[in-house]
Amino acid sequence: MTIKTGPILLGITLCLGLNASVMSQEDNRQLVKLPDMMRDHQLANMRDHLKTLDEILLDMGNGELDKASEIAEARLGMSSLGLHGASHIAKFIPKEMGVLGTNMHKAASRFALKAQEGDALAAYKSLQEVTAACVACHNAYRTR
Repeated sequence: MTIKTGPILLGITLCLGLNASVMSQEDNRQLVKLPDMMRDHQLANMRDHLKTLDEILLDMGNGELDKASEIAEARLGMSSLGLHGASHIAKFIPKEMGVLGTNMHKAASRFALKAQEGDALAAYKSLQEVTAACVACHNAYRTR
């Protein structure tokens, strides 16, 4: 079997070029200065959010929408705000950043309800609202 290397090399070149252009762009996101302990806590929360999303996707892929729903509400939804210490960080962040975070938590609660209904496609679509809120916040703000 012969593999044509032209398209492969073109693809690699485009990816490397795109990666270099993205890396060379100035970071124009708003810097949010937090006390070190608060920043570390927030970053740990966001890593847990990402881990939670991964667990949700795994559960959904296994057809366990009820389990995905429970995890989403407990660790990302509005029920999770106390767990994450949201009220403590609110006074340190811009109002708009707080709105984006609240939107993510609300979207996670809506996803949990949608997943309970048992319609996997509707649940996947709803989960995208959660990740869209994450993307919006990470595109606008940074803490380092």
